[in-house]
Amino acid sequence: MIRIDSKNQKIIDALMQCATGMNAGEVVEEFAMLDGELKLVKRKVTKRDIPPDVKAVKMLLENGGDGGLSDEELQAEKEKLLSLLKENKFD
Repeated sequence: MIRIDSKNQKIIDALMQCATGMNAGEVVEEFAMLDGELKLVKRKVTKRDIPPDVKAVKMLLENGGDGGLSDEELQAEKEKLLSLLKENKFD
């Protein structure tokens, strides 16, 4: 089992996000020099859903759930992941 301290908490939080899935967004802006001024000419916003990662769930389970999930939450997450796998929602 891992010991939770302030250094490990950020890692555990990131692992928890991977285990439960997340949304990611990115903004790319392109500027050009027009009339002696820097102006925005193109902006692209990309959003995507990242599905839950079974390896992250396994890692949390192997470490005794020290990531903050209770037994009930882990069971609910397991059932959610299994149902997603059955429905092929990871494509």
